[in-house]
Amino acid sequence: MKQYNVTGMSCAACSARIEKAVSSVEGVTSCSVSLLTNSMGVEGTFPDSAIIQAVKDAGYGASLKNGVSVDTVSEEPLKDTETPLMKKRLIASIGFLIVLMYISMGHNMLDLPLPSFMDGNHIMIGIAQMLLAAIVMVINQKFFINGFKGLIRRSPNMDTLVALGSMASFVYSTWSLFAMTDAQMNNDMDAVRGYMHGLYFESAAMILTLITVGKMLEARSKGKTTDALKSLMKLAPKTANVIIAGEEQTIPIDQVKKGDIFVVRPGENIPVDGIVIDGETAVNESALTGESIPVDKTAGDTVSSATLNQSGFIRCEAKRVGEDTTLSQIIKMVSDAAATKAPIAKIADKVSGIFVPAVIGVACVTFAVWLVLGRTIGFSLARAISVLVISCPCALGLATPVAIMVGSGVGAKNGILFKTAVSLEETGKVAVVALDKTGTITRGEPRVTDVIPCSGTTEKELLMTAVSLEAKSEHPLAKAVIMYGNEHGINPYEVNGFKAISGNGLSGTISNEELLGGNYDFISSKLSISEDIKTITEEIAANGKTPLYFARNGKLDGVIAVADTIKDGSPEAIRQLRNMGIRVIMLTGDNERTANAVGRQAGVDEVIADVKPDGKEAVIRRLRKLGPTAMVGDGINDAPALTSADIGIAIGAGADVAIDAADVVLMKSKLTDVPAAIRLSRATLRNIHENLFWAFIYNVIGIPLAAGVYIKLFGWELNPMFGAAAMSLSSFCVVTNALRLNLFRLHDPAKDKKIYSHNETPDDIERSGTHTVIIKGMMCGHCEARVKKALEELPFVDSAATDHKKGTAVILVSGNVDAKALKNAVVKAGYKYIGIK
Repeated sequence: MKQYNVTGMSCAACSARIEKAVSSVEGVTSCSVSLLTNSMGVEGTFPDSAIIQAVKDAGYGASLKNGVSVDTVSEEPLKDTETPLMKKRLIASIGFLIVLMYISMGHNMLDLPLPSFMDGNHIMIGIAQMLLAAIVMVINQKFFINGFKGLIRRSPNMDTLVALGSMASFVYSTWSLFAMTDAQMNNDMDAVRGYMHGLYFESAAMILTLITVGKMLEARSKGKTTDALKSLMKLAPKTANVIIAGEEQTIPIDQVKKGDIFVVRPGENIPVDGIVIDGETAVNESALTGESIPVDKTAGDTVSSATLNQSGFIRCEAKRVGEDTTLSQIIKMVSDAAATKAPIAKIADKVSGIFVPAVIGVACVTFAVWLVLGRTIGFSLARAISVLVISCPCALGLATPVAIMVGSGVGAKNGILFKTAVSLEETGKVAVVALDKTGTITRGEPRVTDVIPCSGTTEKELLMTAVSLEAKSEHPLAKAVIMYGNEHGINPYEVNGFKAISGNGLSGTISNEELLGGNYDFISSKLSISEDIKTITEEIAANGKTPLYFARNGKLDGVIAVADTIKDGSPEAIRQLRNMGIRVIMLTGDNERTANAVGRQAGVDEVIADVKPDGKEAVIRRLRKLGPTAMVGDGINDAPALTSADIGIAIGAGADVAIDAADVVLMKSKLTDVPAAIRLSRATLRNIHENLFWAFIYNVIGIPLAAGVYIKLFGWELNPMFGAAAMSLSSFCVVTNALRLNLFRLHDPAKDKKIYSHNETPDDIERSGTHTVIIKGMMCGHCEARVKKALEELPFVDSAATDHKKGTAVILVSGNVDAKALKNAVVKAGYKYIGIK
């Protein structure tokens, strides 16, 4: 996606006009314009000049944005340049408006004194009002320039409505002033007083001033919505201490190249992404991940730009610079999310495209109808002007983007990155979450879980045997044993004659003592194993752990259990997902026994085991029949599944390929961020609905009120000045409501609601393999045979093994599992169907 800066927009009608113009350029596949950030994202193959020219032809300005990198990031595109200018205009406008209101209303209503040359001279009072109103109009000429420019190009916008309303008041009042002059020359004082009451100069000036107040409040609030992005940009270091020709030199960050060696002292920010080659320290990564606890770094560990070196001196090698750094990628993701549009925004866009012309039409009809009904031109014009100035397309246009910007900013502060507005909206709608086991639910690396010494052997002796043997092994499980030994102060002996024997076995000698280590098959072929140990190890294996046996001089020392342990927050995260009504499924390539053990500990709804790396995508496609599906993974082999899912969620510590393929990236690698992301998405969507409701209901109620529809019913009549005030506040209210998202506690599950109920297997899901049907009412072997026959008559059941004691039927399935057909078969056989696992 290419991004452009856009200038000259004032409301949603402007952005809709630009989108239409750019979308017509040859080679453009999609275009989204953000009124909030004054930016545009365009996808396709096209020359930049064609895009810029299309925007100019539509009556606006455009320029290509620079690439996002730590050396080019700037707050300039987000800097609030409008508010200071509007503040000056507002102060000047209020100054002249106060004088105007004093002359027009203070004298007539409060009998306040006037200068002697005006006292009793209606013409001079009228001329003074006209001049003061004209000055205010000149001060706010931007409304007229942009408004009439849009009208000439047949793309009217909010400025057009304001300009028409203010100009109509001024022109009518000027005509009344001339008519009043003519009446005074004819000494018709009754007519003079009548025309005097028909002057609306104060309305012309008040409309412009109140709209400017609203615009300034809106601009200030909009500026706060980009605070998260601006705070990220402020993190970018400006210089780096690089070793050049053996000497340390401080150079600008944009001159750092991949492969450069740089040093970081305590209290300094790390300039670019790199690898520690020397030194130890603790790094505070809260700026990127939201995690406040410092992370220890030693040689070989990675460090990220903008994180804070807290304690030690380190030398690092630059690996990612410029726009490739982690910080640059985060800024790009947040910026892209703001530049894209959520599907729900299309509703507002369609309305905004026809809104302004429709309002102008309604104003004309209002004027004509009141004239036909016998009202004066002044009254009819006041109603038409009220319609023009109360209508607010801005509230419609801002309803979605402000919420998206604030929502994505809140996510970024908490280490949850939504790549697009679509992903932010759709994440909250997921009905199924598929979790990859290794590295997502579990730590992704084996750990020692149990140390079981045999009788006559101490735990320390068992560990000494195990660590000494495994010290020379390259097997992945060996690292777990060695790490556990180091943690418990075990210093291994030097093993002589070490051999890694085919069949998962190790052997060696220490001081003429023969050591053996390995799995059950290997050890049992060398010595006998007691029934007690067999029972213990079977239980260990049933819990998804791998038992390793160690022996010395033909006698078993004991067993050490190793497993890929579950992350601390995984069970809680899964519990929160299930409380949201989301079906949680674990995918793994492990065997069914190990997978089910992990699944039970984690608390998932279902386990799909024996899934090959290239088979995850097919499983996700089948799961999507349940509803919107999210895939959570971290490995390279997860990338196809992440892409095929409705929402792909990548664990931040995972492979770059997985992160690239995902829609949402979790920087902290905590599974509890998955329900947090869903919670934030739901809150953002709820906020958008509130904003759209306010924007629509405001116009639905306000336009008829301004047109005078309620005059006959309730006697309600709206002064154009109050209409302008209402318009000013409408956009401010929408933006302020969106800012409430900054207070949202995305890790608090207290208010979670179930929007789905997927705790049972769906009626139709392709899932070949073995499944367990829960059946109530079987009492004997005859019952088993009856149920078995009923199930095996189903076309998708290859075989069934029933057990009346357990109340189950284990079925082997090929093709689609039809839960309704299963239920009907069991019920027809005379038993109660409970469900299927």
